[in-house]
Amino acid sequence: MSSGVKTVMLEPPRSPRSPERMSDGVWHATLTRVRGEFEEMPCMRLTADKARALFGLPEPAINWVLERLAAEGFLSRTDQGEYVRRQQIP
Repeated sequence: MSSGVKTVMLEPPRSPRSPERMSDGVWHATLTRVRGEFEEMPCMRLTADKARALFGLPEPAINWVLERLAAEGFLSRTDQGEYVRRQQIP
């Protein structure tokens, strides 16, 4: 028996895409580039400002990239605010 009541699932409202957000292709290429630089120079230590200048990215973008690589465990952030490659234990 049907009660005649229709259940409607509501999706949460989506916020508009930020104009500062990179396209998916640029995002993945940027992650790969930054990761590659830290792989080539494992002793490199960069603040977000130095990384922004080195990679030529605007502030929000470099912050997103560095935080993503830190969240993945590839980078860690020192007490001085520098991002360094996390050492792998063999």
